[in-house]
Amino acid sequence: MNCLKWIFAAGLMVFAPPALAGPECHGGQSFEQFLSGVRAEAEAAGISKAAIASALAGVHFDEAIVRRDHGQGVFQQTFLQFSDRMVSADRMSRGKKLLAANAALFARIEKQYGVPAEVLVAFWGLESDFGADHGKYPVIQSVATLAYDCRRADVFHIELLDSIRLVERGLSPADMVGDWAGELGHMQISPPQYVKYGVDFDGDGKADVIHSIPDAMATAANFLAGAGWKRGQPWLQEVRVPADMAWQETGLSIQHPRAYWVEQGVTAASGDLPADKFPASLVLPMGRHGPAFLAYPNFAAYLEWNKAYVYSLTAGYFATRLSGAPVVSHASTVTPLTSAEIKELQLILKRMGLTDQPADGQLGTDTRAAVKQAQLKLGLAADGYPSAEVLDRLRRQ
Repeated sequence: MNCLKWIFAAGLMVFAPPALAGPECHGGQSFEQFLSGVRAEAEAAGISKAAIASALAGVHFDEAIVRRDHGQGVFQQTFLQFSDRMVSADRMSRGKKLLAANAALFARIEKQYGVPAEVLVAFWGLESDFGADHGKYPVIQSVATLAYDCRRADVFHIELLDSIRLVERGLSPADMVGDWAGELGHMQISPPQYVKYGVDFDGDGKADVIHSIPDAMATAANFLAGAGWKRGQPWLQEVRVPADMAWQETGLSIQHPRAYWVEQGVTAASGDLPADKFPASLVLPMGRHGPAFLAYPNFAAYLEWNKAYVYSLTAGYFATRLSGAPVVSHASTVTPLTSAEIKELQLILKRMGLTDQPADGQLGTDTRAAVKQAQLKLGLAADGYPSAEVLDRLRRQ
């Protein structure tokens, strides 16, 4: 979903010179020869010649899309900076109005798929600003370009074939305008997700996530249900943490019953925190000195939607706000590392054998896990957040 469009928009985009798409991963074929092969493959898969011809008419290689894909997006905002920007007062106000205006629709969707209205409206706001921005790129041309490029050819080859399938299902190629990496409509659904989860919820005979709000919302709910969403269960809850606890037990990869967290001194920021057996992970997006959340099993569906840590937390937080939760605590003393410092830290972690991922200056889940291991080795509070103290200690090791 969305290819982190909003994260790129909120951070600094730095484009590296692309290694332009070359025939080296397609047996020396030109782009036109590659498309001829796609036509044959699509026809062999049972797609009609008419749909194939319509979908691929006028499609050409777009070097700008390759530059976009090869560019390095450097995200330098903390969770509070990003969530404050994305969950603005205006967006909250519009989201609540849309909840009220579409209450009957969302009630039908929740009855069928188990996904609450607030969850869908939060994604709607983040993905397309409630339908105001679907993107500006011809989707079939974009995914064809990326399927020919060698960086992620296999992924986008599937997207290209599914884009053609969407044309056979009744979508007009002229209407298939979206994000540069192929996502479409109100909820920025990718072609494979569209093919697998697309729902005709308005009863007009076709699933149309571009023009139909009912179809877009139901398709998103169907996707989340397919990603494991459990009816009636929470997804995210802000909590307060004590000054000292078993920090090594925090992180999305570790779950404990809520009773364990209560024993550790964790309390609800608002409402109740029952001391029961319901599983939850304690996540600290800015470390132990920033905001804290319990992420419940339903939060895994957010990561299926978008694996970017800060984006998924922001989407979950936005949904809790629409459900009545207060503004997240801003009582933070965190000074984040710069992108250059994170890259330096990643290189040190790599030399220590704590990660095998490239040093890209971006703080993702792998870097957080490696930082936690380094903190344990150094005898520091293992909250998984790369502080200046951690970097300084590692420099001196």
